[in-house]
Amino acid sequence: MQIRHTVKFIFFIISMASPLLLMGCLGGPLLTEVSVSPTAITPNADGIEDVARISYHLNGSANLSIYFINEAGQRHYFRDNRRRSAGDYQVDFGGVVEGSMLPDGQYTWVVEAVDDSSQTVKEEGTLAVSQADTEKPELQGFSVYPHIFSPNQDGINDRVDINYYLTKEAEVLVYLIAPDEETRYPIAEVERDIKPGEPGFHTYDYEGGVDLGAEPPPDGLYTVYAEATDRVGNRTVVTNTLEIAEGGVPRADIVSAIVDFYNPATGDKVVPLGQTLAFTLTVENFGSVPIRTNGPSSGVGYRSDENFNTKDFFTSSGTWRVGIDYEGNPSYAYPYRWAVGNLDELEQRVINNNIEYYLMPGQRALVTGSIQLLDVPADKDTVEFWAGLIHEDVRIDTFNDHVSPTPIIIGF
Repeated sequence: MQIRHTVKFIFFIISMASPLLLMGCLGGPLLTEVSVSPTAITPNADGIEDVARISYHLNGSANLSIYFINEAGQRHYFRDNRRRSAGDYQVDFGGVVEGSMLPDGQYTWVVEAVDDSSQTVKEEGTLAVSQADTEKPELQGFSVYPHIFSPNQDGINDRVDINYYLTKEAEVLVYLIAPDEETRYPIAEVERDIKPGEPGFHTYDYEGGVDLGAEPPPDGLYTVYAEATDRVGNRTVVTNTLEIAEGGVPRADIVSAIVDFYNPATGDKVVPLGQTLAFTLTVENFGSVPIRTNGPSSGVGYRSDENFNTKDFFTSSGTWRVGIDYEGNPSYAYPYRWAVGNLDELEQRVINNNIEYYLMPGQRALVTGSIQLLDVPADKDTVEFWAGLIHEDVRIDTFNDHVSPTPIIIGF
């Protein structure tokens, strides 16, 4: 008899479980105090009745949805199955669902809560939408060039141009999404006459942070993501792809900051007019990316009245070259320049139908050269010569500038 009463009691508890959950475990109904105010909105960003405030109270944890049903019976979810704990909630609805403004019309709003036993309770009402700004901002002609990007300051594919035409005023965010699909790298817009967010042509110049001495994002295939959101919340997203390869901050130096200047005929520091001043030094690439270089090759000789331009090896942005300068030089710095090694011994790559030369990470190269002194390069008999390692149109690091200054006696 006692067993029969116990079974009946257990059955009673089970049968009452769902109603108790819906009543918030005796704390009242699961979903209460639901309201939407005002019941008519004009979402056009004029500041007057642009949004409706949705309020509700939960007496227990639930999955909460808010959606709008148009006159054709289609649902438009503003919140879809969001987990919520007990408490009071408010959210402003400006007419935008999934990035698009609802068109003018009469809608049924629904606030729906589902408890942990899958029991559903909901409240509903009506909302009128009129004068809605349904025009979405467009990013026309969205382009990324080049699609393979090597941010390493070698002067080839070091920068990416991102362009688009914005059709209406909007806030625009542009960033890279990493291969892990989580890490993001923001990209700043180039300052122009057309301000950010204004209709018109917009451009972005991205170099991966290398120009500021920062390591670029790791090599890999990235998504270029652009999102435009106007004042009422209409949103447009466009994407493209970008591959990063051989990215990194280039680093090289003259090993031990030692340069050997000498007269090759005698081995000393006296060079009579008409004779030759020679040098020997070693360059090391101690960075993680190749460094590009340009001729003339190691071993080439100059006359003192020549320079690298007269030898048809002009400045090439992003290349590294060894240079020799001297006291009293009346022209530009380091007029005598050489590749960071023998061109025949460096790695060669054909890029844009040109042969490019690279000193690879971890490699060292011996650089030699000479200058035939045809006149006195300063108004005195003893003149200092020194070396430098030049990253053309980028910089000369302090430790690579004015290296190993050596007094040379100019004899007659």
